[in-house]
Amino acid sequence: MIKAPHPIPIAGILFDKDGTLLDYAKSWVPVNYEIARIASRDDADLGATLLRATGMDPETGVVTADSLLAAGNTVEIAEGMVEAGAAWTREALTSALDELFSRSAAYAVPVTDLAALFATLRVRGYKLGVASSDNEASIRRTAERFGFADCLDYVAGYDSGYGIKPEPGMVYGFCAATGLIPDEVVVVGDNNHDMHMGRSAGAGLTVAVLTGTGSRQSLAAASDHCLADITELLALLDRHPPAGAGEGEPLNEAAV
Repeated sequence: MIKAPHPIPIAGILFDKDGTLLDYAKSWVPVNYEIARIASRDDADLGATLLRATGMDPETGVVTADSLLAAGNTVEIAEGMVEAGAAWTREALTSALDELFSRSAAYAVPVTDLAALFATLRVRGYKLGVASSDNEASIRRTAERFGFADCLDYVAGYDSGYGIKPEPGMVYGFCAATGLIPDEVVVVGDNNHDMHMGRSAGAGLTVAVLTGTGSRQSLAAASDHCLADITELLALLDRHPPAGAGEGEPLNEAAV
């Protein structure tokens, strides 16, 4: 991809979905228990083993940062569970989990009013996209449910043909869809797969949020900024206004 010789204004924002737009613990911990139930075929002991093998404590519901359940795509989660003893083929379990994930969009809990946030970003002139390790159908259902589908210029899931995280392909796809170059893009996510995807693509900024499974410590090395959640993004972007925009309000230093 083309690289600018010096810093240029941010013109596009590529969001992760789970743990970024959606509160991970409220949205996905219940789904993870259902994953284990399906994969174990209702064997509670095996289900607990499968959860531990893929990154979640079955007793507390705590998910380890950058584990399979935190950052993996459906194929990777299925493969991890099969390797840990699930009596499925990888292909069959992948199909079953993709169907579950698509249904789970109906029960997701947003971090904030996503329709209002995306509308504000659109009015400010940003190109907007979502890149997730979930399947594309689930992303689109989420966007429709929370009223921001019409604001999106680009949607990419692990099955959309742009590669998987932390590879740079989803960022490159966003650039191709919007006419931007990576320097003009900020990648926003909750785990290091997102941050490494942004860094490997040469994104202008990588911004981590703490509504997923990562911590300031785990995300520090690969992120340019770490925010409590996406509601702090507008203030951060005032330091990097889109081309042609006027001066924004000062950045709240406590947010970064």
